[in-house]
Amino acid sequence: MFRNNKLVSIMLCVMALLLVTGCGSKETKGEEKKAASPQEERVVKHAGGETTIKGTPKRIVTLYQGANDTAVALGVKPVGIVESWDQQPIYEYLRSDLEGVTIVGQELQPNLEEISKLKPDLIIASKYRHEKIYPQLSKIAPTIMDDTVYEWKDTLHLMADALNKQDKEAELLAEWDGRVKDFKSQLGEKLPIKAAITNFRSDHMRVYYNSYAGSILKELGFEGLERPAGTEGEDWGEKITSKERIPDLNADTIFNFNASKDSELVEKNYEAWTNHPLWQELDAVKNGKVFQVDEVYWSAGAGYKSANLMLDSLYEIYELKK
Repeated sequence: MFRNNKLVSIMLCVMALLLVTGCGSKETKGEEKKAASPQEERVVKHAGGETTIKGTPKRIVTLYQGANDTAVALGVKPVGIVESWDQQPIYEYLRSDLEGVTIVGQELQPNLEEISKLKPDLIIASKYRHEKIYPQLSKIAPTIMDDTVYEWKDTLHLMADALNKQDKEAELLAEWDGRVKDFKSQLGEKLPIKAAITNFRSDHMRVYYNSYAGSILKELGFEGLERPAGTEGEDWGEKITSKERIPDLNADTIFNFNASKDSELVEKNYEAWTNHPLWQELDAVKNGKVFQVDEVYWSAGAGYKSANLMLDSLYEIYELKK
C-alpha cells in the first residue's frame, strides 16, 4: 500500500514537471513570435525623405504606370491605381491582374478625394510627377516617392522594401539577369550595337538619351545616342521640331514607336520626317534596321513586366531562341 502511494506520488510529480516544462515551451514560442511581429515600424528612405511604415501594408495605391506594373510583378493587388495613358483604363497586359481595382484619376492629376476614400496604408508616388502634392498625399497615408517614373529597378527596390517583398525582388532580378545574360550570349560579337530610340508625335518627334528603354538597351549591350553639344532638353531626351536635326539620329539601328494619341496626325508627321532626304541618309535606314516597336512595352509600361515584354520583342527582332 505504501509502495503504491509512493509510486503514485512520483508519477504525479513527473506529470507536473512535464506540464510546467510544456508551459515554458509555449511561452518561449510566444516570445519568439512577438519578436518577429509584422507590426514593427520601419523607416523607408525615398526621394521625398524618410517615411515610417508599420508592418506590411495591405491597402496600397500606386500613382504611376511603373508602380502599377511592379505591384503585379511582386504579387500585390493595389486597391487603387492611376489610369493608363492608352488602352484605358488599364493596359491590356495588366488587365487580368488588376481587374476590379479602383481608378483614382490620371497619373498627372490623381484624385485625392478618391484616394482618401480607399483608406490606404501606403501610397506609392513619383517625385517627378507628384512632388507638389506630396504633403497632401502624406496626410492621407504614409507615402513614398521614386525620383523618376522610368527607372524600373529603382521602383522595384523601393516597393519591395516598403512591402516586405525583398525575397521576391531578389527572385525577379535573378530571372531578369538570366535573360540578359542569355540575350547577350546569343547576339555575341554583334554587340555593341549603336541604337537610337525615337518617338513621333503629331507636331514633333522625340529622341531618348536617358529613358526606360534606353537603360534596358544599355544593360543588353547596346550603345545609346549622346546628346549633341549645345542642345537642350529634359534628362530623358529632346523634343525636336526641325528636320535639320535628323543627322543627329544616326545609328546602326533605330527603334521607333509612334504615339497612339492623334494617330492620323502622328502618321502624317512620321511620313513627312521619314520621307525627308536627310532621313534616307541615316545608316539604320540604308541598312534596313529601322524597327517599329510597341509604345507600351518600350515606354509607357515602365515596370518589371513590361521590361520582359520589351525583351521578348528584341528576341523576335533578332530572331533569337527564347
